[in-house]
Amino acid sequence: MSKAEDFLKKEKEHYGKVYVDLTYAIDNVSPFLEKEQLNKRKYVTKLPVLKKYIDLIEAAEREVNKKGGFLSLFSDDGKYIKLLNSYKHDNSHALNQLEHCSKCVHINCSEDKFDGCLGCRENSRIVYCDHVRINVTFHDNWVLTLNNDRTSETDRYKVLATLQDITKDQKYIIIENMRTDEKFVLYYYPGISEDSYGEITDAEEFDFIVFTYQSVEE
Repeated sequence: MSKAEDFLKKEKEHYGKVYVDLTYAIDNVSPFLEKEQLNKRKYVTKLPVLKKYIDLIEAAEREVNKKGGFLSLFSDDGKYIKLLNSYKHDNSHALNQLEHCSKCVHINCSEDKFDGCLGCRENSRIVYCDHVRINVTFHDNWVLTLNNDRTSETDRYKVLATLQDITKDQKYIIIENMRTDEKFVLYYYPGISEDSYGEITDAEEFDFIVFTYQSVEE
């Protein structure tokens, strides 16, 4: 197998699965959602980007398999691999988010009790939802720079998860100090220009959030 064939095979297998998972999810939920609601979901609006990439892969496959005749742009390994990688680079945010969407439990849910896609950050995915009270979202590469009120020091914190409890109309954030590995569980108040956080003083509420997170922790 040539370098070109190997590249195309891996790309098609990987992104083809993402595409199938997402189109299957859309078929599942579309009968139960108004078109306006459906179009608010990120994986619906961004899916054409993935479809075009798969079309490019398949066009490249046809050129690789062609025997003789006029050689098009895709006939040279370096050229078409460069073209495909260029498309991926130009659309990296959409393709990366679609990969996260394919792993998100919300894609097959026809209910909108929770924020769902509207509350989703880039490189995030909902990993657990009980459909009644709470869900858990994991985030990749989300780092906060915060001031520690106790020490007056500024530290960087990795966001491990955010949770939404619709029975309390409350959100939570779990962060880890990147220097000390100390974890914190806080109230989370997303803002338009700036987010804010608060201390949880209710022990039972705190324990429930920790238990929920730990039950799905990767």
